Amino acid sequence: MSTAAEDPDSKKEPINNKIILADDVQRAIEQVLQSSDPLDHPDFDPTDYINQLFPNEQSLSNIDDVIAKMEFDIGLIDDNIRSVVRGQVNTGENGRSALKEAQQSITQLFALITDIKSRAEKTEDMVKEITRDIKQLDSAKNNLTYAITTLNHLHMLVGGVENLKRLAERRQYGEILNPLQAIIEVNQHFQQYSEIAQIQTLSSQVQQIQTELASQITEDVRNFFAPAPPTAGGGQANRVTMTQLKDACQVASVLDKPVKKNILKWYINLQLQEYIQLFHENQDIAWLDKIDKRYAWLKRHLLDFEEKYGNIFPQDWEISERITVQFCTITREELTKIMSRRRTEIDVKLLLFAIQKTASFEQLLDKRFTGATLGELVGTGGTPTGTGEGTEQQPSFAGLIGSCFKAYLDIYTESIDRSLAELIDQFAQQNQQQLLPKDTNAGVFPNCAELFVFYKKCMVQCTQLSNEKPMYDLTLVFKKYLREYSIKVLDARIPKLQQPSSSASISSSMSLLTKDLQNLSTAAGQVIHNFLKEGEAPRFNIEDIKKICYVLATAEYCLETVQQLEDKLKEKIDKAYVNRIDLSDEKDVFHRTISNCIQLLVQDLDTGCDQSLILMTKISWHNISNVGDQSGFVNQIVTNLKQTVPVIRDNLASSRKYYTQFCHKFVNSFIPKYINTLYRLRPTTSGSSGSSSGSMVASASSSSISEGSNSAAGNPGGNILGCEQLLLDTHSLKTVLMDLPSIGSQVQRKPPASYTKVVIKGMAKAEMVIKVVMQPIYPASLYIEQYLKLLPESNVTEFHKILEMKSVRKIEQQQLVELYKRSCPPTAAVATTGSGDPTYGENASTGSGSGSGETTVLSQSQQAAEKAAAALSGAGSSIIALGDSLMDKGRIKKIENLIKNRLPN
Repeated sequence: MSTAAEDPDSKKEPINNKIILADDVQRAIEQVLQSSDPLDHPDFDPTDYINQLFPNEQSLSNIDDVIAKMEFDIGLIDDNIRSVVRGQVNTGENGRSALKEAQQSITQLFALITDIKSRAEKTEDMVKEITRDIKQLDSAKNNLTYAITTLNHLHMLVGGVENLKRLAERRQYGEILNPLQAIIEVNQHFQQYSEIAQIQTLSSQVQQIQTELASQITEDVRNFFAPAPPTAGGGQANRVTMTQLKDACQVASVLDKPVKKNILKWYINLQLQEYIQLFHENQDIAWLDKIDKRYAWLKRHLLDFEEKYGNIFPQDWEISERITVQFCTITREELTKIMSRRRTEIDVKLLLFAIQKTASFEQLLDKRFTGATLGELVGTGGTPTGTGEGTEQQPSFAGLIGSCFKAYLDIYTESIDRSLAELIDQFAQQNQQQLLPKDTNAGVFPNCAELFVFYKKCMVQCTQLSNEKPMYDLTLVFKKYLREYSIKVLDARIPKLQQPSSSASISSSMSLLTKDLQNLSTAAGQVIHNFLKEGEAPRFNIEDIKKICYVLATAEYCLETVQQLEDKLKEKIDKAYVNRIDLSDEKDVFHRTISNCIQLLVQDLDTGCDQSLILMTKISWHNISNVGDQSGFVNQIVTNLKQTVPVIRDNLASSRKYYTQFCHKFVNSFIPKYINTLYRLRPTTSGSSGSSSGSMVASASSSSISEGSNSAAGNPGGNILGCEQLLLDTHSLKTVLMDLPSIGSQVQRKPPASYTKVVIKGMAKAEMVIKVVMQPIYPASLYIEQYLKLLPESNVTEFHKILEMKSVRKIEQQQLVELYKRSCPPTAAVATTGSGDPTYGENASTGSGSGSGETTVLSQSQQAAEKAAAALSGAGSSIIALGDSLMDKGRIKKIENLIKNRLPN
């Protein structure tokens, strides 16, 4: 404002009086006011507000009313501001007075706190003065009480020492027990005064009494159970009564631990002397076949001991259990020595008998005793075990004796190996009828279940013997014979195709010619029929297909059961061996068997379609005059599918996923082969109608590509009925293949989406190929454009084949190929074979998960059949023509030579 006053020109410039408030302040104002008036908004714009009030010239008519309302609002605001300003006149003075009053209150409060503190200090001093005498009296009382207690203990110790000496001499152990416990406790109390001579003397006397009592009690126990020989005077050492001995054992429990330990060690050894002598390793009764007699001896001995002397020893001594533990230790050591010396005499039956009897005995001991003394074996060469999995295991007798057999469990594993070898050989020697399941819908060989039942018994038995290295060795045996079962039983039961003998075929065919020379033409026709029939690849019969399905279902069952077996082994075996349990190789073996079976089924079904495809190539497609129903080769293919696929589906009812995989692989094999057959056809050729096969492929036009309208191939009005028939047949095949999983079934199921996708994609390409052949090649640019639109993923190789199907001349082909190369994407490449001839995907598989056996290359037998059919089709006319003129027997040799020369090597 000062600047505006100094500079007169500044009045001409607009002054920005806009007040910008912080966001939090603005939000607080909005919460308090909560006004909807546009004038109260923080982003108020006068120009917009005026435009809203007066949007046009007609609205200016009420400007006076708007101005009057504005002036009225301004007056109200001025009044409010005036009242607020007047109300704030006395605010400063009121604040100063309130502050002064607060300061005075704080001063008064501080004074009160100071007064209270001083009074509390005075009160504390008074309490200390009052309680000073009480503390002195309490201290004196405690000292007096401690002195009296010490004097009483001293009196007890002095009198007790003399009393103990007198009672010990009289062997009054029942009266010694309580005073002895008290004196031992008192003596422990006086250990802090050991520097006093009198106290030291008394402590020495107490120690001497304990030593004498220990020696005396030990001697009394030995004299009672093993009387000493008569003395020199003819008498016998004093023997205590059973009551005195019982009290003596109670006294021994109070004395030092070595006393009790020595008595127990001597007594237990005494009890087992008979056992050691009776079952010495040189005795016949000590061998494993009589191991149950060892355990029977202990049972009888414990019953006899508890009946006679069970009440003498205190219960916490656990005499019976200690005798049993020592018995187990001695038995384990003796068995170890005798088995090491006579290892060659141990067979699996004897070993399992001994282990079974021992395990039963150990289970009986676990039920009979608590195992409280087993912990004392740690560090003494014993091997106590537990049933828990944590660090604090429940003591158990399991393995206390049986651990000695672990070193010989390889005998058991070897026995299982031999048993499995015999079992697999037995399965391999079974004939087909024994292998087939009784229920035709079961689809699994019964001996497969027998094998895994045997595996389960072995695993349970081995778990009882040991879950450590023996079980791992057993796992290795399982792995070995799983592979043996797959090879010797499953793979061996897969039917084999029998290839026909070529020499036998020729000789049998020649016999037809020599049998009836007068009707040579008929015989020659029969010869050709036989050769064509023998050129067919061999196929499986229905029973063979069922057997393959049985093998596949059995392999699937084995695959699933092997996974369960692996999980169970990992559960049962010791943790140290869990990571070494791996049956993946064996699962791969069954996977390969399954893949082999599926491939055989696919190959058989594919072979059944080969003759139909060969028939397809023999049809004069360019001579078709009208489009009718589907062709004969389609009917043959459908018949083949309906005869074979339902059998496979019914016998793989429990293996739906592998049946679906079979359908996948078949269409992945058949569709490329069908497309490859299409490339061999000439459906638009317009040459002569001669009967020779050369007329189907030797049609040529005399015009160039520029004159394509005059050529048969390029004539838009040429005969394309053959292509239309092929398109109809292809659509029929597509429909059949889409329904292949449910073909011949009363229950129609929707095929999997992945299968449908493969069929649609493959057969759509076949349809596009036919449609491209139907297109005229003139004008060439339009033909190339249509070709790229219908077959966008094609290449130069396929383009060559399409031109061959249209019987385009070589010169025109070169020109069209050059034009195609200029028009097609740069990624199109030529796929050629080793000899340079282009092929169509014959070495590639279109299905996912297909193996090496899923290629669409014809097998050697199929190729030989096609070559033989082609050769014989050319040779047929020659043989028939020669048959009328060759009437003499001497010229039959020339016919044989002719046929041999025309046949492929």
